[in-house]
Amino acid sequence: MNDTAAGSMYERIGGAATIERVVESFYRNMNLMPQAQTIRAMHGDGLTGMKIALKKYLTEWTGGPGVYSSEKGHPPHMRERHATFPIDNYARDIWMDCMDQALEEHITDEGVRAQLRENVKTLADQMRNTK
Repeated sequence: MNDTAAGSMYERIGGAATIERVVESFYRNMNLMPQAQTIRAMHGDGLTGMKIALKKYLTEWTGGPGVYSSEKGHPPHMRERHATFPIDNYARDIWMDCMDQALEEHITDEGVRAQLRENVKTLADQMRNTK
């Protein structure tokens, strides 16, 4: 993700506190949206580990401290980590709906939110592995 003169995306969204809120809302949305139950099931019963991993990933991916790759490896290997799950356009779209709602709720700067959303959408597109 690109840094700008205004700082990294991590700094522009409000750092760790905002990522914490976005991830919590994202998984809450996944739990509450009936159409998200298929992708929610892919995450297993307990979400604690998934939340921690996503928080670390988003932290590093947005330009914050390198807290993800030291444990899980370089972030571009995300597609490989998701290969065992059938991710089609519908799953990608529902995942994005959950994330869009979380971003809308916690990132107040519309321009920053739009940029982050486009970056996240590109990442979600890359996870697709079936039609």
